[in-house]
Amino acid sequence: MTTKRPDRDTRADLLETAERIFAHKGYAAVGINEVLSSVGVPKGSFYHYFTSKDAFGEAVITRYFEQYLADMDQILSTPGQDWATRLMAYFASWRASQSFGDCEGKCLAVKLGAEVADLSEPMRLVLKAGTTEIVDRLERAIIGAANDGSSPLRGDARVTAEALYQLWMGASVMAKIHRTLDSLDSATVVTRQLLGI
Repeated sequence: MTTKRPDRDTRADLLETAERIFAHKGYAAVGINEVLSSVGVPKGSFYHYFTSKDAFGEAVITRYFEQYLADMDQILSTPGQDWATRLMAYFASWRASQSFGDCEGKCLAVKLGAEVADLSEPMRLVLKAGTTEIVDRLERAIIGAANDGSSPLRGDARVTAEALYQLWMGASVMAKIHRTLDSLDSATVVTRQLLGI
């Protein structure tokens, strides 16, 4: 059992630990006690921070997207690069974050998307909001690439952004099923074709 640090942020520790565990095992397979014992927090303390497991799940997913979007913003705002290069850097980062054993929470949307969408409407809505934010950023980057001439705009930027996100989500699922990165390599090729780079 983990020794409790006097200066710790217990709520943050619970969310961080749950993100890693959920990314590995899924949501339904994990009991609150598993998370609590990993952090070294007594069960009674859990309800000080969260009203239920579903409220906890919402908070975990919200935290995940906050961090994910901050990382995405950092990649897409790299100075000295055209927008097409930034877009491909984002997808290269996506590929690098996938792991067959433990993605350390970096693939939480892939892991939980289908599972919790049917279990909890509030968690589904948090997932919907987070994935919409990702597509929004992809759309802006595609428009930016068209404006700076690094990628021709073929058709509707929103439709292309949605298609790219769906492509990479599906490729991530296939990578987990096949235990190879081949599907992500194929997604990279198709992404270049869609973006005309």
